[in-house]
Amino acid sequence: MTTATATRIIDLDRWEAELPRITPGYRQAKPFPYAVLEDLLEREAALKACETFPRVQDEGWIHYVHVNEKKHGLNKMDRLPPYLRSVIEELNSDRFVRWLEQLTGIDGLKADDMLEGGGLHQSQRGGFLNIHADFTVHPHKRNWKRRVNVLVYLNKDWQEDWGGQLELWARDMSRCEARIAPMFDRCVIFNTDEDSYHGLPDPIMCPEDQTRKSIALYYFTEEKNAPRLRTTNYRARPTDGLKSAAIWLDKQAIAGYTRVKRAFGLNDDFVSKLLNRFGGKRR
Repeated sequence: MTTATATRIIDLDRWEAELPRITPGYRQAKPFPYAVLEDLLEREAALKACETFPRVQDEGWIHYVHVNEKKHGLNKMDRLPPYLRSVIEELNSDRFVRWLEQLTGIDGLKADDMLEGGGLHQSQRGGFLNIHADFTVHPHKRNWKRRVNVLVYLNKDWQEDWGGQLELWARDMSRCEARIAPMFDRCVIFNTDEDSYHGLPDPIMCPEDQTRKSIALYYFTEEKNAPRLRTTNYRARPTDGLKSAAIWLDKQAIAGYTRVKRAFGLNDDFVSKLLNRFGGKRR
């Protein structure tokens, strides 16, 4: 634990003791293995993480604003507030990663110190993220296959009618199987593979002075044979109608950018600046 934190962040003794109870439900969950855990962080740690969560207007945020999403991310460790950096270090610690292995049954998990696509996420009123399956391979580590997502929500007093529920969809995209509200200190863990479809596709309706905040961390396994790279696979819902074409076209554009990013070692600051240049300043 770093000097930035004076209190315990996660009671791993408690969560290790919980494994026999929560593991069967995780592995048998539909539409794909997942669990919803309340109070993953210790109460004081969650409150401090919420209090120190930076504003979208602060330096370092990447603005993902296109047809398939409207959200903001901060994924550079040296730009994170010290306490939030300590929380992420705890969630990326060897002991926590070994706990994830026992929960998921996936051996050899590795935390991503680059926070590629993860770190802090924040969405303002009107924000959304269309249903998708995540990219399958780390853009900068060619033998790293993406396996597990951990999301920790930091939204005090969030109201259900504001929306922002994480939706988990059937593997054939026929229906939504689960909706999970982003309540304070709620953690969602799930396996991510080529058809683990999820997202928050309807615009958030929170007040202008509120945002939907989360810590998003991704875990990988190193494979002997490089897996096939597949970029984020956005999918239309059965009710999306004509919007489906825009979703598909935007997906192709993002796939092209990801291939360029991988080939030239670019990071998402580049696309953020490009979007802002051609689309004007966005909130």
